[in-house]
Amino acid sequence: MLSRLSLTARLTAFYTLVSAAVLVGMGFLVSNATGRHFVELDRDYLLDKIGLVQQIVREAPSHEVLSARLDELVDSHRGLLIGLRRGDEPVYGHEDPLFFARLPGASTGAEPASWRLGTQTLRGLSAQLEAPSRLQPGGMVHPWHLSIAVDTVHHAHFMTDLQQTLALYLLGAILLSGLLGWWAARRGLAPLRVMKERAMGVTAQKLDQRMPVEAVPLELADLAHSLNTMLDRLQSAFVRLQDFSSDLAHELRTPINNLLTQTQVSLAQKREASAYQDILASNAEEFQRLGRMVSDMLFLAKTENGIELPHRESISLHQETQALFEFYEAVAEDKHIRLLVTGEARVMGDRLMIRRAIGNLLSNALRHSPAHAEVHVTIETRGDVTRLCLSNSGPGIPPEALPRLFDRFFRVDKSRSQPQSDGTGLGLSITQAIMAAHGGSVSAHSEDGSTCFCLVFPGGVPSTASPV
Repeated sequence: MLSRLSLTARLTAFYTLVSAAVLVGMGFLVSNATGRHFVELDRDYLLDKIGLVQQIVREAPSHEVLSARLDELVDSHRGLLIGLRRGDEPVYGHEDPLFFARLPGASTGAEPASWRLGTQTLRGLSAQLEAPSRLQPGGMVHPWHLSIAVDTVHHAHFMTDLQQTLALYLLGAILLSGLLGWWAARRGLAPLRVMKERAMGVTAQKLDQRMPVEAVPLELADLAHSLNTMLDRLQSAFVRLQDFSSDLAHELRTPINNLLTQTQVSLAQKREASAYQDILASNAEEFQRLGRMVSDMLFLAKTENGIELPHRESISLHQETQALFEFYEAVAEDKHIRLLVTGEARVMGDRLMIRRAIGNLLSNALRHSPAHAEVHVTIETRGDVTRLCLSNSGPGIPPEALPRLFDRFFRVDKSRSQPQSDGTGLGLSITQAIMAAHGGSVSAHSEDGSTCFCLVFPGGVPSTASPV
């Protein structure tokens, strides 16, 4: 039930309950203190009258005078009841049992006993009196017992009025506390409603809305900051997704248009078998490119979801680089490019994935290096990281292109027209994903006609190797 209530309703209910508990407790304390105060007043009153009766008994010359003075005392004090006995013989008072059977003694300091007698509420004490010998029959000394009580009806009326007043006050105060609690909760939660309105305004076309960090209390500032950080990530991811969708459509449109055009041309008229074979071979190349693109996109999707390394083992970066040199030897010889590797280190990782990352960098270097140039791979371990840096000469990369160099389908050449290249624009993105899966990173630096890519691996064991 409580989980269905709004936060404002919960805070209002909690504040009202706390206020009610405090006010009821205070009302109980006031009522109880007032009652105890009346008991003390009645006790002092009864003690005073016990002293007065004792004085009357001492001064009375006879039983007749004693009775007359006690009658005057009872008549002059409204609600006062007196019973005086000598042993079991009544000396003054009614024969009817007016008094409580066992009244506490005044000498013990106990509170007066309270009881009801018809419509009266009585409170009384008892005391032992000293009577002069002239009032004793036959000169024998007998103990005199005094029972005295007072009607507390005026106290009861006052307490009833006080309790009714307190009840009305408590009811009004609780209702007022509830209203004030609702107002305070609603006003205190106003920043949350502002944040809600801002959040409702966030759409796919309007991702620039942010939470008002400066306008909310300190308790909500961290929440607002976290939501703003989340919105920044969402906006950045959405922008990347838009760019990716645009680039993907562009990349897929070219081979599909080529396939469609060649197919339509080949069907326009009859051709020789050799012509159809050439067209099918060209189509096969386009299909291979589409297949590589799809495979690369699937690989990137897996790495973004946090894949585990399939086969983790100790890998020699020098040996892997040398094996890739042999693979690209024909391309290097065709452009008269010299391949060099310096240094050695071993890292833990997946051999095929690391070879692919190095191969992507080497392929780019060979593609963009001029003839008779040099591609140099340097391997070194410093502290707790191992770096594999590949440098080559060439036209270089503009500074404004470096931040987006590892984005999917991004190419420095805006026209994307490189007939000698069959790449899909995903190589560097795949390299970055592979390094992230190994807990490392990749960076690029280009100036003065020289470009350098560095793979940074965590850990590593250095060793020596000769340049090749």
